[in-house]
Amino acid sequence: MYDFLIVGAGLYGSVFAHQATLQGKSCLLVERRDHIGGNCYTKDVSGINVHWYGAHIFHTSNERVWQYVTQLAHFNNYINSPIANYKGELYNLPFNMNTFTKLWPDVRTPQQARDRIAEQQAEYASVAEPRNLTEQGMKLAGRDIFNKLVKGYSEKQWGRPADQIPAFVLRRLPFRFTFDNNYFNDPHQGIPVGGYTPIFQKLLDGVDVRLSTDFLANREQLRSLAKRTLYTGPLDAWFDHSLGHLDFRSLRFDHRLMNGIDNFQGNAVFNYTDAETPYTRTIEHKHFEFGTQPDTVVSYEYPQDWTPGAEPYYPVNDQRNNELAAKYKALAAALPDVSFGGRLAEYCYYDMDQVIAKVLDHPWLQS
Repeated sequence: MYDFLIVGAGLYGSVFAHQATLQGKSCLLVERRDHIGGNCYTKDVSGINVHWYGAHIFHTSNERVWQYVTQLAHFNNYINSPIANYKGELYNLPFNMNTFTKLWPDVRTPQQARDRIAEQQAEYASVAEPRNLTEQGMKLAGRDIFNKLVKGYSEKQWGRPADQIPAFVLRRLPFRFTFDNNYFNDPHQGIPVGGYTPIFQKLLDGVDVRLSTDFLANREQLRSLAKRTLYTGPLDAWFDHSLGHLDFRSLRFDHRLMNGIDNFQGNAVFNYTDAETPYTRTIEHKHFEFGTQPDTVVSYEYPQDWTPGAEPYYPVNDQRNNELAAKYKALAAALPDVSFGGRLAEYCYYDMDQVIAKVLDHPWLQS
């Protein structure tokens, strides 16, 4: 009899298993995939650590979390500075003076940039309560930034026209009036040297792990092996979708090994912000660790609709789904020996550092 059955070898489940093991608890962890690490999994391809499920750049302002992860790996000083490609025009992200001076060649100073943005925002000042992403984006940024750098990318991510995307998904747009391409404001950021997978190997040292194991297909037998269950899978799946399916957005990745090419795009992340390009991002993984290999690996990221059986990535936190999730959470609260944690089980978007912080404060680890 284990103290804990943990469902999912992603960040939430693995950190919990690590902390429980340090406290002398016994853990059985089951994972549907054939590898540990969840979506943070990195795979060695031709000596390059490929972020198999999309770019994961660690960043945090939480000193406790930073101390925790740096005990598990050495982090380099990689700074996330993505490039936006709009029909061949290249712009720096996040929106900063490099972006503005390229977008408007007559703009040279921060005040000129502020004035230009305010001028375009004023065109939509009469829109008191934006009804969709188009009205919200125009009101926040004006036509130039919205049309070139927001609209097409958002339409691909959400799989629908901008005027059919809820306004709430764009609550604000940060503008920097400095020549600073650092995407994050957090004081700590970087990539673990050697990729993320070795971190998970350390986290799960001493934990019984069963890969390629479908918990939902064997739940009664597996739950009988432990006193309590930590579940990190989709919230509605636990309840067999009895109240209906929660919506997610999914992704598809096309990983391409390019032999004999040592530098394909000159930057780790390119965002394609026009609607016509079918993928949203290209990721050249070697740049995360300043690689000098003679080859390179580039991943093309395609957003797609989620259908049952597909991999869920992002919760769709609109009104319908949030109301449905609240009903499932009420059912979950009635299960004292089960804890639901993580992005899928809580139907909420979390960054990596937020996941770690939540696990460290988990009530089951406080006794």
